[in-house]
Amino acid sequence: MCLSEAKGMDIKMYNAVGIDVSKLSFDVFVRENSAHKQFKNESVGFELFTQWLKKQVGHSLNTVLICFEHTGLYSLPLAMFLETGHIPFAMIPALEIKRSLGITRGKNDLVDSKRIAEFAYRFSDKISTTKLPAADIRKIHSLLTLRDRLMTSMKGYTVSRNEMLRVMQKEDIPELFSSYESAITSLQDEIGKLEQAIKAIIKGNEQLRSTFELITTIKGIGFIIASFLIVYTYNFTRFDNWRKFACYSGIAPFEYQSGTSVHGKTQVSSIANQQVKRMLHLAAMTAIHFDTELREYYIRRQADGKSKMAIINIIRNKLVARVFAVVKRGTPFVDMKRYAAR
Repeated sequence: MCLSEAKGMDIKMYNAVGIDVSKLSFDVFVRENSAHKQFKNESVGFELFTQWLKKQVGHSLNTVLICFEHTGLYSLPLAMFLETGHIPFAMIPALEIKRSLGITRGKNDLVDSKRIAEFAYRFSDKISTTKLPAADIRKIHSLLTLRDRLMTSMKGYTVSRNEMLRVMQKEDIPELFSSYESAITSLQDEIGKLEQAIKAIIKGNEQLRSTFELITTIKGIGFIIASFLIVYTYNFTRFDNWRKFACYSGIAPFEYQSGTSVHGKTQVSSIANQQVKRMLHLAAMTAIHFDTELREYYIRRQADGKSKMAIINIIRNKLVARVFAVVKRGTPFVDMKRYAAR
């Protein structure tokens, strides 16, 4: 995601602090005085870190920008601690920091924290502080992540069972197929429980429930896809408009040309949230089947010679635009094609 797309309160930065977070510890580097120290990645370490940092900067931490890579579960406890203490911080994708540094040699925790501090200093005018999603959104995210893993396991067992059925009968090794069925059924039950838990969280949160009801009025946006959209947009507070979310999702087309000699095809970028991109692809395929307007559009553009994937990508963008529109308006999607046909 582009730096300018991050949501948060911009601050005037006096001290750039880089942190390299690992599973058990995190290294801190203060650029202004080249101070470095390592702390344990736990609550006691967080307290010791803030005490040490106050001594280094000599004033309130409100005038410090702490920058570290987004490393999922490893960086989340630190982020939650800093947000609770109202200490400004920015979680940046690792690829964004890596590309900004150019050619580098060598790597260790001290060097990485120093490089992150340098990144914070160089791009201080573009970095915005990070705001974590609400607790309910974090819960839904965790449940969706586990659901994805269980779905992958279930698909693996299902494929393996079907392959075995191609070469033998269930009666040949009944114990084998019984184990397959038991594993698949168990996973299906667990997936169902997770989905019910997600529904309960959404239903119990008025804001999430309202958003969910609005975006699911759009054909192609079902329960799981709606849940993912709520999670990755922080209930549509993370992105200013649908175009920025399209960029984040890897469905926004970009030109590829330079001067008079380089004229490549306009195409999407591979730098994206691939999970959201897959979800939007499924949404587009569903919409083509059940949305009259989009189905007619798909058929018409195919007749014009447009490639299948290019049309599907346009439909993905149309769906994202519709989703953001209904949330902004606060009213359900209206299928004008259906009313025009009456």
